[in-house]
Amino acid sequence: MKKKTKRNRERSHIPFRLNFLFFIVFALFAALIIQLGRLQVLNGASYQAMVNSTDKKIVTGNVPRGMVLDAKGRVLVGNSAKSAITYTKNMNVLADKMYAEANQLTKYLTIDKLDTLTERDQIDYYLSNPKNLKKWNARLPKSRKVAADGSKIPDKTVYQSTIDLVEKSFTGLSDKQKQAAAIFKIMSGAYQLSTVYIKNDNVTDKEIAEISEHLTSLPGINVGTDWERSYPNGDSMRSIIGHVSTEEQGLPEDGINSLLAQGYSRNDRVGTSYLEKQYESILHGSKSQTQVEVGNNNQILSSKVVFKGQKGSNLNLTIDQAYQTKVEAALKKIYAKAVAAGATTYSDGAYAVAMNPKTGAILAMAGEQNDRTTKQASDDALGVINRTFVMGSAVKGATVMGGMMDGVISPTNNTLPDTPIYLPSTPVKKSVYPVGTFGSLSAQSALEVSSNIYMMQLALREGKAEYIPNKSIKISPDIFTKMRGYFNQFGLGQKTGIDLPGEAKGIEGPTLTDDGSTAVGSALDLSYGNYDAYTLIQLAQYISAIANGGNRMKPYLVDSIQQTGTDGNLGKLESKTSPTVLNTINAPKSYFNVVKEGMYNVVNGTNAWGTAHTLKDIKPTFGAKTGTAQSFAREDPNDSNSKQVETVTSSLVGFAPYNDPQVAIAIVFPNLTSDEGHYNTLLAREMITDYYKLNNISK
Repeated sequence: MKKKTKRNRERSHIPFRLNFLFFIVFALFAALIIQLGRLQVLNGASYQAMVNSTDKKIVTGNVPRGMVLDAKGRVLVGNSAKSAITYTKNMNVLADKMYAEANQLTKYLTIDKLDTLTERDQIDYYLSNPKNLKKWNARLPKSRKVAADGSKIPDKTVYQSTIDLVEKSFTGLSDKQKQAAAIFKIMSGAYQLSTVYIKNDNVTDKEIAEISEHLTSLPGINVGTDWERSYPNGDSMRSIIGHVSTEEQGLPEDGINSLLAQGYSRNDRVGTSYLEKQYESILHGSKSQTQVEVGNNNQILSSKVVFKGQKGSNLNLTIDQAYQTKVEAALKKIYAKAVAAGATTYSDGAYAVAMNPKTGAILAMAGEQNDRTTKQASDDALGVINRTFVMGSAVKGATVMGGMMDGVISPTNNTLPDTPIYLPSTPVKKSVYPVGTFGSLSAQSALEVSSNIYMMQLALREGKAEYIPNKSIKISPDIFTKMRGYFNQFGLGQKTGIDLPGEAKGIEGPTLTDDGSTAVGSALDLSYGNYDAYTLIQLAQYISAIANGGNRMKPYLVDSIQQTGTDGNLGKLESKTSPTVLNTINAPKSYFNVVKEGMYNVVNGTNAWGTAHTLKDIKPTFGAKTGTAQSFAREDPNDSNSKQVETVTSSLVGFAPYNDPQVAIAIVFPNLTSDEGHYNTLLAREMITDYYKLNNISK
């Protein structure tokens, strides 16, 4: 037998190797088939369920804001329901789908407001048509789609390049296309699973019917309701109540992060000023919650309301709308008299406030702001809390109280000489009446005739001054601190704590002269109200403390917060404001009696120089203190460097009835050319008599 060669031996191994490889491949295929079988038989149902799985999401919806009502339950701010077409955006919905749906919607409804549609909005709509996008992308040079290193430029950058290219020859859309573009803009601006309003103004019955008929072919579209703020009394009190943002405005930039953290959406309507802003968390309510099932194709399969939402709670104000209307009308009428008399050339307007001196409840608040350029007046009730003026003699009650609290006078020993003050190189400091009219005055008489001299004498005594006519006065350096300390106890120069944002504190004048010495003349001016500036609400707080015997009450506008019942009517009371005493003035009743008696004499006294005797016929009688301050205004209100002109600021504080004060009032007419019209007392008459009539207060 021949021996096998090396080549023959190698050939004999080939069939074995092939068979071994075939065996391995067969084993692998067998294992794969077994695994597929196991997946199909044992786990097929679970994997099929995963393919068909849905995800449950919560979609929130807005609810109407709470109402604002007056002290008698009359609606000041409510909500008007209106029909709306809404859109809830599916997850990951593409632009071409929204483009097609927007076009379809134009068959059934008309968008009224197209003025916000920009050229960019129109181009975005135009390019959401895949054919248009493809055509213009093809026209882009390769360098705008591929970077120099061969990498792909981001889609966002390429899209912007496409827009830039389209802009060069874009001529705009047709009217019908603009309708679709406006709808597309709203739809594309919505967040995933958020609901926006396609149209919520002037939706017709025909539009509702046709869209309702085609809802199955309009994913995400629904027919619902919306609301808007309504004001049964027109613009009355709008500057107190404040404003609410529109859906387009959404959350204000200055508070957006805080509001988002509280669960707000960017397009939510929120209070942007004053009561609407201050009580936003109360008025806003709780959003409705709808659970939606989203399929694996990101389409909403079903929805179920799990919480209907809770309409915002309501604010019951301390203000009686009937009295508020009377005060507003009286202020407008009397300011018009000042305009007709030519006294308002440099006028800022006029302001008035009434409050319950025992509780701090605001009863009325009104303001007229005068635009010196256009000569138009506008509602500015908030000027009562955020504008400051040098008020003049109206604050002299606090000066007299300070004198007694400092011990320089007493209830039984308060007569001082009524001689003018002569300072070097300074005009004589005196009262409005001629020098020598009175040799001396008691505190009560000084208030009746509004003696500036008396108040300066108090300041000199409090400052332990050495006064020699026409010689420089040496006075204690703490005189400003001392007098302002007494004023502060009554609220003058202090924030009152009223439940409105934006309250001003006041303005304090400098206490030193240019050479660093105490400004003696300014200290004397401060004593009779002709130096520091205060808000009108501070004057109301001050006169209330006089009227109630020493309690500085915190003013407030919201008397209570009340839920909305399930039937839409007022529900149970959530909370009620309790009167708050900010501080009690540490002085005996006899001190207050001196000041009250003086204010009684201002109205009812017999001295010929009494400042408000024209009001003595009002019954029941009341106490008051008028004020006249020397003030200044710019000749050109728009130029802070223009010439300063001398003006007069007229003010008044009072409380009524005298024996049982139920209302305290404060009034100011700043920067008049003349106070001969006695506008402060004219307005005081109407405010007191109207209050008496509306509250059945008689002799």
